Amino acid sequence: MSNVVLEKVSRVFGDFVAVDGVDLRVSEGEFVTLLGPSGCGKTTTLRMVAGLEQNTGGRISIGNEVVSDAGRGLFVPSERRRLGMVFQSYAIWPHMTVFENVAYPLRVRRKSTAEIGDLVGKALRLVEMESFAERPAPALSGGQQQRVAIARALVFEPKVLLLDEPLSNLDAKLRLQMGDEFRSIQKRLGMTSLYVTHDQAEAMALSDRVVVMDRGRIQQIGAPEEIYRYPANRVVAAFFGTPNLLEASVEACARIDDRRVRLDVVGKGWRGACESASEIRPGQAVTVMVRPEDARIAPPDAAHRDHELRWSGQIAHTIFRGPTRSVVVQTGDGRLNVDAPSFGDFAVGDNVTVVVPQTSAWAVPEQASIAS
Repeated sequence: MSNVVLEKVSRVFGDFVAVDGVDLRVSEGEFVTLLGPSGCGKTTTLRMVAGLEQNTGGRISIGNEVVSDAGRGLFVPSERRRLGMVFQSYAIWPHMTVFENVAYPLRVRRKSTAEIGDLVGKALRLVEMESFAERPAPALSGGQQQRVAIARALVFEPKVLLLDEPLSNLDAKLRLQMGDEFRSIQKRLGMTSLYVTHDQAEAMALSDRVVVMDRGRIQQIGAPEEIYRYPANRVVAAFFGTPNLLEASVEACARIDDRRVRLDVVGKGWRGACESASEIRPGQAVTVMVRPEDARIAPPDAAHRDHELRWSGQIAHTIFRGPTRSVVVQTGDGRLNVDAPSFGDFAVGDNVTVVVPQTSAWAVPEQASIAS
């Protein structure tokens, strides 16, 4: 296995900057996901690591080898980088059996018949497809085709595994199952993996670390829970789910510990305290993030408690979602999204109070800088 290092990597198409100075290190055995909306540069970044695109700036290393250096004019072709890749479309050859699909990378490398049989058998057992070895590829389901694509990517024991939206063509239930299975395989093998997706839940479930990208630049790198709970800026906060993003200004600032700062803030019709990673000057504008699952609906005359943020409003509409109900409350600061119990005692038109613990509110400066 090998690590992957990107240093100031860029890709320019004419006047369009697709990737802009990306710095990233994927450690040996680590699962890192590039996450972001369409057009953010995540797939272009993956393709540069794969050697399917040539970076116009910066340097890419795999293990101890520099595989692309724009400054020196160095570019190692894709086939010499010893990378496994799983594509969104699976790229399964319909005229071949399962065995022949998985064996193809080994035949290209001129492995012996005995070695091919041994390695293909191990790869198919890994994805629980050994009993399908002689089945024609068109006779496979979508999930089975994805397993074959993974087996083919792993069969020649690559240094690094690259995956470009590999689950996006599957239905929701199968995506969840295949994601769990792939994570299990990756951990068993200790395979260094770089994964691309636009699906936040998928990235949260699979990754050791998540790299959030927007407009060709990295916005934040961190463990899934860290990025979800403590976004570095408004772009990252807005990308996950349907958070409430409230405008406020800072009245006072005091450090809690090495990681967190307490801010006393005031909005249009509310005031209170929240936490932040930044020491922000009084008078400075901030965005306060409140996630719907951290908010609860209380009666309009509910007793006020310390360490809470509160908004008075009226229920505008609700959507039943099985275990929860999405509730929108119209307040003086706009509409607030709340994830409430399915069978709560409330209805459209009711006057209510939205209550949020101060420790569940997170603030970032309006002009928060992006990750370097």
